[in-house]
Amino acid sequence: MNDGSGKAPRVLLKLSGEVLAGSAGSGFHRDTVFRIAEVLVEVASAGYQLGVVTGGGNFARGRELSAFTRTRADYIGMLATVMNCLAVSDSVEKHGGRAAVLSAIPVPEAGVELFSPVRAKALYAEGNIVFFAGGTGNPLLSTDTAAALRAAQTDCAVLYKGTRVDGVYDSDPEKNPDAQRFSQLSYREVLNRDLQVMDAAAVAIARDNSLPIVVFDITDPYNFVKILRDHSLGTVVKGE
Repeated sequence: MNDGSGKAPRVLLKLSGEVLAGSAGSGFHRDTVFRIAEVLVEVASAGYQLGVVTGGGNFARGRELSAFTRTRADYIGMLATVMNCLAVSDSVEKHGGRAAVLSAIPVPEAGVELFSPVRAKALYAEGNIVFFAGGTGNPLLSTDTAAALRAAQTDCAVLYKGTRVDGVYDSDPEKNPDAQRFSQLSYREVLNRDLQVMDAAAVAIARDNSLPIVVFDITDPYNFVKILRDHSLGTVVKGE
């Protein structure tokens, strides 16, 4: 796809942390991380200015942190996203791509800069795949919210959410074989029906900034290339 100018647009990928675990179930699955990095480099080479927000579920799942206070647990999750961004960005560079990591939680010793929209746009212009780590930097907000916020702050045309299923369903397709997939939904429908595409704050940010959300299956990383060409392979959320 392109924005009508003949140039590929700036887009942001929300990448589930659990996807990075691959068949290992937790941590990093080396081959999966390498495959994802390879696909990201291919997308960037096609002319897209690409941002990436990762979740932290391969290291710190909410249900496993219930013994801790919510605020402390959320910071643990934010640090997990920094590790994920470092891992995937390193793999991008090994595949010949350019990468930079900006974070709401700076780790200068690891080459991670503090996020700012101005810096992000400059890195995009230099040909970097820009990884956004540390969530929003605030507890009580998810990495979905961070993805919508960073996409809006850096003028992305579309927010892609890579998950373990090929779109949004009326019930959990992993539990209900008769679940029905939606091809398109409005922001209002997602919120009113509590469809769990993303948390309500993320959907509201997308709605208020007219930012389409495309939900797709990224268990095969090459699906990201396919969904860029054909949104019907997933579920599109846009419009009132």
